[in-house]
Amino acid sequence: MSDIAGIDLGTTQSLIGVVEAGFPILLADESGSRLTPSAVYFGPEGAEPVVGRNALRRRLAEPSRTVVSIKRLIGRRAGESEETNEMPYPVRPGADGRLGVPMDGRQWSPVEISAEILRHLKAVAERALERPVTRAVITVPAYFNDAQRQATRQAGALAGFTVERILNEPTAAALAFGLDKLASQSKIAIYDLGGGTFDISILELNEGVFQVLATHGDTRLGGDDLDRTLAGWLARQAFPETALGQLPLETQVRLHEAAIQAKHALSFAETTEVQLPFLKGTESFVQTVTRTEFEALARPIVDRTRALCRQALADAGLFPSDLSAAVLVGGSTRIPLVRRTAQEIFGREPDTSQHPDETVALGAVIQAGILAGAMRQVVLLDVTPLSLGMETFGGLMNVILPRNTTIPARAGEMFTNAVAGQNSMRIRVLQGEREMARDNWELGQFEVEFEPGPKASARVGVQFEIDADGILKVLARDTKTNTDRILEITHAAVDVEDARVERMIAESVDHAFEDMTERQRTEANLKAQELLAALDAALPQAGDALDGATRQEIDAAAAEVRAALTGLELARLKSANQRLDLATESLAAILVERAMEAALSRRGVL
Repeated sequence: MSDIAGIDLGTTQSLIGVVEAGFPILLADESGSRLTPSAVYFGPEGAEPVVGRNALRRRLAEPSRTVVSIKRLIGRRAGESEETNEMPYPVRPGADGRLGVPMDGRQWSPVEISAEILRHLKAVAERALERPVTRAVITVPAYFNDAQRQATRQAGALAGFTVERILNEPTAAALAFGLDKLASQSKIAIYDLGGGTFDISILELNEGVFQVLATHGDTRLGGDDLDRTLAGWLARQAFPETALGQLPLETQVRLHEAAIQAKHALSFAETTEVQLPFLKGTESFVQTVTRTEFEALARPIVDRTRALCRQALADAGLFPSDLSAAVLVGGSTRIPLVRRTAQEIFGREPDTSQHPDETVALGAVIQAGILAGAMRQVVLLDVTPLSLGMETFGGLMNVILPRNTTIPARAGEMFTNAVAGQNSMRIRVLQGEREMARDNWELGQFEVEFEPGPKASARVGVQFEIDADGILKVLARDTKTNTDRILEITHAAVDVEDARVERMIAESVDHAFEDMTERQRTEANLKAQELLAALDAALPQAGDALDGATRQEIDAAAAEVRAALTGLELARLKSANQRLDLATESLAAILVERAMEAALSRRGVL
């Protein structure tokens, strides 16, 4: 039978996968990422819409042409959605009364925009598999109404899929979670807080049969609300007299993006600093945000999940003590406040063993495989107990396959030479959860040779692949000569004593703050050295093109970077780097202009 893809069509991220050789796998795009941002950019009239990461990059420059969080509008009529005035792009009801996005004289419906995302995922799958993929299972929040479910099915059809099933997201998560619970009867709660929606479902797993006992949720409760609340708070700090919605659109989007980054940082650190250069004309905005401040803002939103969970338990006729596990899925469950809230609701430590972003997609793939006959019985899939990666310049740990990645799995990245004249690269394979390479376990190493040249002239692709037997193969390829080197590490990827895994994870938690600080300091040092080296090379080329004031500012900024390099203050070094970045903008413009003139002259244009 033909492939049936499993798709998680998410508010902020979307994924696609299939069952291959009996195993459910999630497919990566050309950049090696399994996560596709659910964003669509509409260029000038007549241009094809751009989907995913490339669309998201356009958001800061053209927020009104970049559509995000469209899942919150799908299947809704005018007056049914409170977000219409909060979106950075226009939202208007169409002739049928359903909400849509007007763009260059055309009304794009949420179905059509969702179809663009699904069409992109279809292309990702077909490129990876090298064969057509025309059938799909697509997940939706359990609390989606019929109109929203039908609209999702229509989007799939418009993208070229025969939609075999619309699957509830908590059921999909239970399918993924239940792989190692099939031999016994158990009742579990799936607490799913994603970017735009919240679902709570109580399910009974019995010998491979999944029965939904109760479900509840809110299709307008998720990470987007936290982002918007934090962005509003940042706006009040920067512009005390002006509400977020009254600011210029570009300013709103910059604050919103800063809020997202701060939210992510505060899941791992107690404080973070928001820096927005020239937010207020010539004045920059710098604001420290603490986890306590963020949690005070987030608590009213997160607390809305309490009543929904209590109602679902009551509907199922259960007490929290009757549950075998409370499983957290969805990207927003990384937030410490959310995890504490779930623990209070269910009276137990929540199960965070599942990948927050990938669990629903994996369950959709399993369901698709069962429908296609590719998985006649559900089997236990092993996972990587610790992250796998390699050492990069500066002694940092670069993760290629995160902890708890379901195997078989494959992922890779492209690397280049860090210094001029370098003729080889050492691939040092590591396993562990610490930020610095020295604190993780070395599994093996080998050298890849390439032709010496300027800095960043070499291109070495590194791919980590784990097969179903737990054998890790690390392949490194010089893309210029297509010369490969392969290191095979038998069972090191999964055959690790539980005590060692627990000790490594505990150490990563105990040292999380120091590790992150050291990583940031190392990255800031590397950036400073790179800036100074580039400046030393650029100044002679500029000659007398720089005016005295600009040259004076560049010299002062460079001196500050050199002084900061000798100290231990991370904030000072980051600030100095930023100052030098800004000071050299005119220098960079001069060099670019001269390079263009030289190129045109060589071609006889000048």
